[in-house]
This record gives sequence, C-alpha cells and structure tokens, in this order.
Amino acid sequence: MSTDFRYPIGEFTATEAVSPAERSYWIDQLRALPGQVRDAVHNLNDEQLDTPYRPGGWTVRQVVHHLADSHMNSLLRIKLALTEDEPVIKPYEEALWAELADSTAPAPEISLKMLDGIHARMVMLFKNLKEEDWQRSYVHPVNGKTRLDRHLGLYAWHGRHHLAHITSLSRRMDW
Repeated sequence: MSTDFRYPIGEFTATEAVSPAERSYWIDQLRALPGQVRDAVHNLNDEQLDTPYRPGGWTVRQVVHHLADSHMNSLLRIKLALTEDEPVIKPYEEALWAELADSTAPAPEISLKMLDGIHARMVMLFKNLKEEDWQRSYVHPVNGKTRLDRHLGLYAWHGRHHLAHITSLSRRMDW
C-alpha cells in the first residue's frame, strides 16, 4: 500500500500483452468488488460516509456513487467496442457528477445495487469473449485508443483503487 492518499494502491499500469491468466484474475476482481465495497461501508454512519478520504478529496459516499457512475460508463464502452468499429466514446466530467445530488445525498446502497447489476453484466460479457474480441477497442477523445483487455485491467484497478480509499480511511480513523 502506498502512503499517497490519492493512489493507495499505486497508479494503473498494464503491460502491452495481457495474458489469459491476467484477464481471469481481473474478471474475478470485478466479480468481487460490489460485495467488498458493501462490506467496507455497511457499518458506517452518515458522519463517516460524509468524511473525505483525503483533504480535498471526495467523501466515502461520493466514492461509492462515483464507482457506480464510472462502471456504468465502463459497461457502455465495452458494449460499444463490441458492436462498433473503434467507436469514439463520450467522456464525462466525473468531478462535476460527484457534486450532483445523487452523489452527495443518498445512501450508498442505491449505487451498490447498481454495481451488483453492472458487474454481473460486465463479468458475463468478459467471460464470453472470443480471443479476438479482446483486441477490439474504443477511442477516448483525450486518452486515445483502448483495447478491451486493457479496459478490463483498468476497471479492475479502478475498483480496487477506490475500495482502498474507503478501507485506508477506515483504518486511519479506527472505524
């Protein structure tokens, strides 16, 4: 674990070639994430949920809702890449989304239910890809082309990254 509160598990890195074993490991991480997040927040009260994981950072509540927002966009990107030739995806302003009422007010369970469904669908899609499908890609207007095998790794990391924001804060605060 890193002592950088922004990147408690480090920044995402992936090799150019992604092995079937890595993909399987990442799929397992996606499958497990909703339950892990649920476990991390289930005993937190509103004051704890509204505590930022770092100075100037999002609250625990916002992190949970951000995961649902981000992984919802991830599912759409996967489906676009599988059904279109290198589609250009639309980015979104995640920092602004995190300030909307549906990210600052509701109980985490609303987004945890979303994550359950989103991750079940992502896992189903990934488990059923043919070998050549892993090379399909989408184009992000800022970040460029992303293959589905790297996308899988990125979102497996993304889930662990934000889970670590919550769990490291809980440890630091002795919750």
